[in-house]
Amino acid sequence: MTLAGREAGIELLETALADCVAGQSRIVLIEAGTGCGKSALVDLVAERAVARGALVLYAVGAPEEQRVPLGVLRQLVNSEQVFALPRPSEGPGAPSRVEAMQAFCAELRELSLDCPVVLCVDDVQYADRESLQYVQYLARHARTAPVLVVVAGTVHAPAQDPAFTTELMRQPHFRRIRLERLTAAEVALVRGLPEGGAGAGDTATELHRISGGNPLLLRALVEEAAGREPLGPAAAAPFPSPEPGGPFAQAVATCLRRSGPDGLALARAAALLDDQATAGRVTRLTGLDTAAARRGLAALEASGLLEGPPDGLRLRHPTARAAALEECEPGLRTALHREAARVLGEDRGPVLAVAGHLLAAGAEGRPLDCGPAEVAVLRDAAEELLVRGDAREAARLLELAARGPGDEHVRRGVLVRLAQITARFDPVAAERRLGELLEAARAGLLDAEQVQPLAGLLLAQGQVNEAAALLPAAVGEPAASPLDTLVDTAPAVSERLLHSARLTDATVAPLAQALRSLLCSEHPERAVPWSRNLLEEARRCQAPGWSAVFAALHAEALLRTGDPRGAYAHATAALEALPERGGSFPCAPAAVLIRACTAMGRFTEASRLADRQVPMGLLTGLHGPAFLRARGLYRLAVNQPHAALADFLEAGRLMEGGRVDRPAFLPWRTDAAEALLRLGEGARAEQLALQQLATADAQRPYVRGVSLRIKALAGDPKRRTAVLGQAVDALHRSGDRVEAARAMAELGRALQAEGSPAKGSAMIRSAWNLAKEAEATALCREILPDAPLAAPSPRDRAPAEAAPAACTTAKLSSSEQRVATLAAQGLTNREISAKLYLTVSTVEQHLTRVYRKLQITSRGDLPTGLDPLPHPTPA
Repeated sequence: MTLAGREAGIELLETALADCVAGQSRIVLIEAGTGCGKSALVDLVAERAVARGALVLYAVGAPEEQRVPLGVLRQLVNSEQVFALPRPSEGPGAPSRVEAMQAFCAELRELSLDCPVVLCVDDVQYADRESLQYVQYLARHARTAPVLVVVAGTVHAPAQDPAFTTELMRQPHFRRIRLERLTAAEVALVRGLPEGGAGAGDTATELHRISGGNPLLLRALVEEAAGREPLGPAAAAPFPSPEPGGPFAQAVATCLRRSGPDGLALARAAALLDDQATAGRVTRLTGLDTAAARRGLAALEASGLLEGPPDGLRLRHPTARAAALEECEPGLRTALHREAARVLGEDRGPVLAVAGHLLAAGAEGRPLDCGPAEVAVLRDAAEELLVRGDAREAARLLELAARGPGDEHVRRGVLVRLAQITARFDPVAAERRLGELLEAARAGLLDAEQVQPLAGLLLAQGQVNEAAALLPAAVGEPAASPLDTLVDTAPAVSERLLHSARLTDATVAPLAQALRSLLCSEHPERAVPWSRNLLEEARRCQAPGWSAVFAALHAEALLRTGDPRGAYAHATAALEALPERGGSFPCAPAAVLIRACTAMGRFTEASRLADRQVPMGLLTGLHGPAFLRARGLYRLAVNQPHAALADFLEAGRLMEGGRVDRPAFLPWRTDAAEALLRLGEGARAEQLALQQLATADAQRPYVRGVSLRIKALAGDPKRRTAVLGQAVDALHRSGDRVEAARAMAELGRALQAEGSPAKGSAMIRSAWNLAKEAEATALCREILPDAPLAAPSPRDRAPAEAAPAACTTAKLSSSEQRVATLAAQGLTNREISAKLYLTVSTVEQHLTRVYRKLQITSRGDLPTGLDPLPHPTPA
């Protein structure tokens, strides 16, 4: 019955009441879904009956009183205290039940002589069987008395007495009222939303969609929204969605409780199965028989709580689904989830849905006994989640699959895959998972299919020794040095792999190794675009763990080619991508960041990373020595040569002990030699440089360049210029601008010492410009301490600066010109004072006047075409 039908129902009740007042008996049965207004009609007829002078006897059935004999009848009699209820008994002399019903009927007939009598029984589906027999007897035997019997019940509810309704229907004075839910148009009318009003149609549709046209739910929905969003003709915004625990959710919970145990169980099952709910699955999940389940589902649909799309069942709104499950005890919910997984598994339902129920069942912390079929489902679901880019949820599924007592071989395979997936978003957590697997591998408990991905994980973590120890057993090939393959792979081979392989769990380690191989090659600049591409691909995959790996490698590639600022940015990004900082992997980006900060002169920032205590157990593989080297370079830059030397020698010890001593990867010998030079131990420094030059990697430009530079500084001064020239040439070919600038500065100083000041100063100036271009601030200050690092651009300089040298020198005195000439060649104030036999203060005064006359602000702006004047000689 729609809204118009409701009005007709009220008219029918008015007619029945009028007939009763006129002295005729009537019976009215009101049926509706829970919350659809039957109780309101009962209250309405009771109120109008009292207004007409009738005696109203009222009772309400309740589930908890359903098994109390004569419970409803006692409510009727006691509601007005009109007469005592006969108490039938089985004992001798006591009235029989029939006699008691006769007495009850007689009492009512006698009362009706004074005024009409109206009996109202609401929620009759919960009335006890004995009380129903009394009402049924009254309906048969009070036809001539002014008695109106109004009973209201929920449609499709299981009847306490199946013959009760049938017996009422047999009576000629019986009438039935069926209340239906409101339509969307009727919702708009009830809420006063005029047709065509702004947003009226959308609001009414949304109200109907959420409430299902159930008046109780509609009222709760509107009341909840009243405080958050104005509702009326002007409401153009979407209707606010109800929230868990709010009035709407409470109304849903009330309707479910009043739907009876079967209705509540069915609603919970439908809420639990959600999109996978069908009538058959819900029935099997609850364990109800088919007839009871059919009645319960029909009752839920009649109340608007449940809707049945063509392919299944569902509660209308997420808040309703939450309300259905809210009062479910954790133990029962766990059992339901486990049973739901079984039901969906039997139906070959979506593996993600089955796995979701298994995951929910195991969320209570209790051990979940996953059998082979369930483990297979969890693994398949994890792979499907990976395709969707949800690695964290996939890892949760595999954690559950590995938790149960199953086949140990299968469990180890799950753990290997779990470590692979964890590496996508947390390399540190993946590293922690490798311990148990390594022990199993060493014990020979892993097969080749499990060893290969484990070795790949170790390689990606920089644990080349552990990986090398596994691979021979897996592929049957011996390995000389674990680092040899990485360092000696031809760049063309690495680039073919980088070009052809897509980033996956299986390829992340080979791709990372290919990048490291390029970094160690004669063309490290080739690693820059490839590492950038892989970093972008990792970000597209939404894999922060992979992003950290390739951001660290990209930062290393930028640092290797003399771009400390770019290296700083990407090393920082690599560390920020890590959820946690434990383990050995963070040593890789931290090492690049320390070196970049040191190169840029950010010593305070470098110290925060370098001074952090790292357990020696983590300084293994490739990342540990790299961190020690970075810390040593920082300590060397802040004039701590002893501490730096200790770091360099420890890095060398680790590399030699791990059979990964390749200068192409880490030239620790020349680093240590640099520290020894600062300590005045030139002989030891030269020995280390010669040792490095004797290695096979000395043919590579970078290794050769840094080795020759140290050899020149520590060796014969007469050959210093020639050897430094070779170092500069090699470092230029290596692509490392910072190291090339360092060697050029040393060559400039050597040229000055040999008596070629102009040539040496030009070389120093070129070195400074190259270091400045690379933003190696610390090296710039080392090369020319007094040179400004922020010189104005040529377009911003005064016109006088661009004038020919002849015009500018005419303004200067001979002393000023000599000082300016030497300053333009790159000499410091102290070096100028020594050459011209002046005090440092006098040099500074001359330069101040030179700057004023030439209208410049610093020595970096001095013209390079000044003609040198003869040097004064000491008196």
